[in-house]
Amino acid sequence: MKWTDVNDIAIELADAHPDVDPKTVRFVDLHNWVVELPDFDDDHARGGERVLEAIQQAWIDEAE
Repeated sequence: MKWTDVNDIAIELADAHPDVDPKTVRFVDLHNWVVELPDFDDDHARGGERVLEAIQQAWIDEAE
């Protein structure tokens, strides 16, 4: 997965952290969780605020 795979990342995060409310996740934690996903294979430095916001929103949508 790459940073651009926002929906796939959100699904993986929802599965990996089922008891977490995605609305409460700090971007530092979100970034770390994304790069720790087993299928993630992209430059860690490319995970900026805009992509993290998109991932967080997709995760919120997935959780609803």
